[in-house]
Amino acid sequence: MATDSWAQAVDEQEAAAESLFFPDDKAAQSLLNKLIRNNLVNNTNQVEVLQRDPNSPLYSVKSFEELRLKPQLLQGVYGLGFNRPSKIQETALPMMLAEPPQNLIAQSQSGTGKTAAFVLAMLSHVDPNKRYPQCLCVSPTYELALQTGKVIELMGKHYPEVRLVYAIRGNKLQRGMKLEEQIVIGTPGTMLDWCGKFKFIDPKKIMVFVLDEADVMIATQGHQDQSIRIQRMLPKNCQMLLFSATFEETVWNFAQRIVPEPNIIKLKREEETLDTIKQYYVLCNSREEKFQALCNIYGAITIAQAMIFCHTRKTAGWLAGELSREGHQVALLSGEMQVEQRAAVIDRFRDGKEKVLVTTNVCARGIDVEQVSVVINFDLPVDKDGNPDNETYLHRIGRTGRFGKRGLAINMVDSKMSMNILNRIQEHFSKSAVTTHARTHTHNLLYTQTVASS
Repeated sequence: MATDSWAQAVDEQEAAAESLFFPDDKAAQSLLNKLIRNNLVNNTNQVEVLQRDPNSPLYSVKSFEELRLKPQLLQGVYGLGFNRPSKIQETALPMMLAEPPQNLIAQSQSGTGKTAAFVLAMLSHVDPNKRYPQCLCVSPTYELALQTGKVIELMGKHYPEVRLVYAIRGNKLQRGMKLEEQIVIGTPGTMLDWCGKFKFIDPKKIMVFVLDEADVMIATQGHQDQSIRIQRMLPKNCQMLLFSATFEETVWNFAQRIVPEPNIIKLKREEETLDTIKQYYVLCNSREEKFQALCNIYGAITIAQAMIFCHTRKTAGWLAGELSREGHQVALLSGEMQVEQRAAVIDRFRDGKEKVLVTTNVCARGIDVEQVSVVINFDLPVDKDGNPDNETYLHRIGRTGRFGKRGLAINMVDSKMSMNILNRIQEHFSKSAVTTHARTHTHNLLYTQTVASS
């Protein structure tokens, strides 16, 4: 066990170094999700609505026609591939398009159609005959601002009278000029300068203020303060719309400072369900034995595509090399890659060009590939203190068992320490999901392990 402890300590040091140099960057993860989404996520969360005025009727729509949009905007909506409103759009759009305007705080993940919803609200409220900024949209990064801008350009394709400008670093304007574009999208620092220091924008004429990705925004130093300073310049009747994927207390406090008297749309917390995923564990004695067991599993069952999670980039690189030598088509994904490189790797995997994706935690969330039939935890997920990371376990094995299909998750156990981690994960989910399935079917896996060591 002394060797196990030493190896574990080395792994933890590597993982700590990796997280130091390649932190779990919320903005990068959000951008990655936008780049790899080619359709809406089939979200099973129920929407919970808290109205500013509980006595007013709650409207929701089942078609875009019910919203009585301008014909050129309806064309733009259908051009983006929306046939009917998504779950969040059904409830949010009637609020955002109401007269008089209503403020909104909404929780919504990437892929739920929320960007299209607030873009539609901005395009609907703009008066194309007035040649000055009327809508501001603040995003936490340059790249996320460009992604939102693309949606505005596509949805406004048949509405050329409405124009867009980017308030982002590098977009230098002549001092003293006044903008004629009706929609301005950008990052908080540049937007604040354009409204205040340079006076390119008259904030008193703004009708709609959108703050997107609030949880990412407050994770970036200075952005929270800049956003509040922009909001304070705006008129009292300006419509405030704030969106966030999560609603921790810090996000909630920030949202309430930005948006007065809001309607609130929350996603009811999805059940931590592992019911559609069969889980097994394999007992091994070393990294090499885990690899041999992995090869035996491949020989024993039919796998469409698999995702294999490792604790460090070093292990992931080693494993990808070994699998390639065995003749597998392998893709490798890790935190030091640029977001665009990661998106290209995921697209190739989604298209079936590679059948195995070896990755660190960078890929644990938000990636839906329908053909993934097996998820393998080559290393069990632990936090920086070496304790079980239950949320990451859920996100990892949730890459299988999606789209109503049954999934398979296999956990590699190579020490008393990792068995202890697995037992604690099982206790957390308290359905005996991990070990019950393992005990029921464990003989096949132990046979696999015995072959590996013979």
